Amino acid sequence: MTLLPPEGRIMYEEINIFTFLVPGLLFVLLGCVPLFVGLDLALARTGVYRHVWHPALFRASLFVALFCGASWLTHAW
Repeated sequence: MTLLPPEGRIMYEEINIFTFLVPGLLFVLLGCVPLFVGLDLALARTGVYRHVWHPALFRASLFVALFCGASWLTHAW
């Protein structure tokens, strides 16, 4: 099983918005922020952060995992 997309693309392309080139990952990042905030609030309300060793490190790694997973999933399209 290969992790590359079927077309063999390796990089995201830039998107032209009013003559400004923005990275394609910017929209993935902006989509991950509401997901992370909702998941963070849910984990805080259920008391999960009381059981982790370093809550700030856990939050950062949670966001990185969400962002990497979302970018991998959208890159496969």
